[in-house]
Amino acid sequence: MNNKMKLLIINGPNLNLLGLREPHIYGTQNYAALCSVVEDTCAALGTQFEIYQSNHEGAIVDKIQEAYGVFDGIVINPAAYTHTSVAILDALKAVSIPTVEVHISDINSREPFRKFSYVSLIAIKTFAGHGIEGYKMALEYLVEHLKGN
Repeated sequence: MNNKMKLLIINGPNLNLLGLREPHIYGTQNYAALCSVVEDTCAALGTQFEIYQSNHEGAIVDKIQEAYGVFDGIVINPAAYTHTSVAILDALKAVSIPTVEVHISDINSREPFRKFSYVSLIAIKTFAGHGIEGYKMALEYLVEHLKGN
């Protein structure tokens, strides 16, 4: 029986366009590079993982609901839904899976509407402004939290 910790990494809209989309804000590394950071970090942490990306709010809600009883923790970058989606917040609250929020850019130093995050109301921690390395920080933090450290 495999008792490895299982983590779900959810990426919201337009993250599949990393490297193309506003490189002065999001950097020049593409989505494959983000996935490599996640893969390498999870391998180093000895955790199982699944990476999921969708441009559709309902699909993200479905994925969160499907995570119940399957995953030990969630790292989520809700992207634009950060500032608009009560549905994603409610799904995270419903499943009660420890969640860490991550943002590639520093949402607090951008446009005023980006300063509020619905997900932050449920997240145990938020990492913002560290580029794709923020995923490494979020995964490490989540694993330590889940281990009780």
